Amino acid sequence: MKPLYRQIEERVSALPGVRAASYSSFTLHEGSLNTFVKVAGYDTDPNINVKHNIVGNGYFATMQIPVLAGRTFGPQDTATLSGEADSENNHGGSSMTTMNYIGLDVHKKTISYCVKDVSGRIQQEGKIGSTRRELDCWMKTLPQPWTVAMEATIFSGWIYDHLLPHATQIKVAHPLMLRAIAAAKKKNDQIDASKLADCLRCDFLPECHMMPRAIRDRRRTLRYRHLLVRQMVQRKNRVSGLLMETGVEYNKQRLHKVSYFRELLSANGEVDPSLRPLLKLSRETIERCQKTEYALVSSLQRDPVLADRIKRLRTVPGVGPITALTWALEIGDVSRFGSIKKAISYCGLCGEERSSADKAMRMPLSKQRNKHIQRALVEAAKLAPRQNHEMAVIYDQERQKGNSNRATLAVARKMVAYLLAVDRQQRDFVPAEERRTTAA
Repeated sequence: MKPLYRQIEERVSALPGVRAASYSSFTLHEGSLNTFVKVAGYDTDPNINVKHNIVGNGYFATMQIPVLAGRTFGPQDTATLSGEADSENNHGGSSMTTMNYIGLDVHKKTISYCVKDVSGRIQQEGKIGSTRRELDCWMKTLPQPWTVAMEATIFSGWIYDHLLPHATQIKVAHPLMLRAIAAAKKKNDQIDASKLADCLRCDFLPECHMMPRAIRDRRRTLRYRHLLVRQMVQRKNRVSGLLMETGVEYNKQRLHKVSYFRELLSANGEVDPSLRPLLKLSRETIERCQKTEYALVSSLQRDPVLADRIKRLRTVPGVGPITALTWALEIGDVSRFGSIKKAISYCGLCGEERSSADKAMRMPLSKQRNKHIQRALVEAAKLAPRQNHEMAVIYDQERQKGNSNRATLAVARKMVAYLLAVDRQQRDFVPAEERRTTAA
């Protein structure tokens, strides 16, 4: 292909009125290639990708781009290339292995795939079953090397782990942001896989963070604990509903105490005989969920991967074992947040912003958030002002403006700043009063 490009370049340059001509794989605003680059004489990590473009002779002069250092490419930069390189896709004396880009549209029973090269030509496409055995057979047919993109779904986790040892890189796309890019009148699984491959190839993929497997496994346990708590609350509400439905008087504060509940069933004559089996069954379910929930939380607290981090996080005012576990397992590596504002946005503690021209509007709390960490932080923020003077001052200042919910959110945002600092500095939280005393 290179002689063809050179011939086209020469013919265009010879046209009347043409001052200069060159070619490139991508225009300035179209994107770039995203592969690893191998330079002769240097050890290169194949897991590190470099954004780059393939351009012809005189490209910078043609585009009127000033060269601040070094020199431009010329005819002398195409002579010797390594045997590992693809001479069709190399310029400037460096060598690159041609990457293959794969888009996967993942479903419960099937996976649609599309394999493209750097120029966008389809190498393979089709559909396979969503099983490890079929994935193993499919990977043996793929051209090397290859990188994969898939949309984040409930099935993405195990597929990510299974492909990771074999792929150069795996990226998981944000479903909501991807929908805006891949919107089309005609939509099916094969087209979706092709769109994913194109987004990956042009580096337009809206990538989302993928937690390490160790954290995802423990996070699954914590979220199962949340399910048990919801079931316990439903059963308790159902017990109260059954008693109110039959007109039985009871003490609301003591209803779910073991001794009081046993006394209610045995001594209260208002309890209908047909109601007793349902109440006993509900009570047994509540007790079973409580024991399971306690065992799950205890196992996570004793986990050597989390124990030290949980201990440090619990030094922040208002942070108990559940809030600390939720922060550690839902946030993961805090280094992925470049600022406190980004962490606050991820936790869903700020509103949407809609700006146009000179107008800017703040909307209610955004639904684009991690709902698990949001709920835990808001609940903790209701207790923190009782345990810390600084938190109480923040709450009172916002409360005086007339909205208690906004005051709670202000405390929650402050807690995010504290938790982020504790995680980054790897040390316990020190209250402001103690810091002043130490300084004095």
